[in-house]
Amino acid sequence: MKNWLPWCLFSLVFLVVGCRSTAKPSPEISSELVTPDTAKPQWKPLTFVDKPELQAGTGAMDSGATPEFSATESGLKYRILRNSDGKKPTASSTVTVHYRGWLNSGKVFDSSYERGEPTTFPLQNVIAGWTEGMQLVGEGGMIELWVPSRLGYGEHGSPGSIPAHSNLHFIVELVNVDEA
Repeated sequence: MKNWLPWCLFSLVFLVVGCRSTAKPSPEISSELVTPDTAKPQWKPLTFVDKPELQAGTGAMDSGATPEFSATESGLKYRILRNSDGKKPTASSTVTVHYRGWLNSGKVFDSSYERGEPTTFPLQNVIAGWTEGMQLVGEGGMIELWVPSRLGYGEHGSPGSIPAHSNLHFIVELVNVDEA
């Protein structure tokens, strides 16, 4: 009966040693583990200027348009590509816009440019990211939006075109603002 205890302990040592991972962490993880104060990589989405097909049919950008995105308290990221002193919409406005929307992969899921005419809709009837983002640009302006999933279609997605938990990207030209 006494002989089983040493063998059990001996087996336990091999079990623990055998379960240790031999995989090496990626350089990003290693550097974060070794030096936690190092800067994290910059957020870099697939933007409007990264793919010529995303620019097809759109109007011109301002020559001094910033390459940097700003963020709102909700997490919406945006950059104004064409400034305008035109009328800005409110959440209760109806807007006419030209737009293109794409996923992180660059796949376009909707575009008024491809349909050949701008689209009109009440801002209160669209995703929260659009309602918030369109209030940041005036008539005649152009904005690029990066909409986090929770301000878009969230965990449900939009069956057939937008998978669940998708971050959405848009280029939007504000053609007209009508008050309700």
